[in-house]
Amino acid sequence: MDNTKEATHRITVCTNCRHVGKPCRPGLELLKHLQMAISQAGAALADDFCLEGSVCMAGCERPCTVAFQAKAKATYLFGDIEDAKDIGALISFAKLYRDRPDGLSRESERPRALAGKTLARIPAAIVSAERQLVVLQ
Repeated sequence: MDNTKEATHRITVCTNCRHVGKPCRPGLELLKHLQMAISQAGAALADDFCLEGSVCMAGCERPCTVAFQAKAKATYLFGDIEDAKDIGALISFAKLYRDRPDGLSRESERPRALAGKTLARIPAAIVSAERQLVVLQ
């Protein structure tokens, strides 16, 4: 990915997730494979996304967890991600997410491999002209 241009989207992978009864940390491998897949998907996608690891995203019961975030867009958190099986689906979702102005998608629009794996969809913060968070009552 080109570090000279600031990416507008972020993908975060939990690097501490463990599958029950297994000592491995599959998030580290997922992060590496996702980095490679994004690079192979083309410069447009690679320039729009930055990838990072996080020690914990509180999805421990459904490892591995992956979050998609961007300014003024909904945030998505997926769990039960299987490295080799779900890489293509994550890349497809990245393209869908990038192309939506608000980031929102219905489950039926997301790749089938991600069905039932959405742990959270957090609406984007609403910001006023003064750049203050608007609290709805």
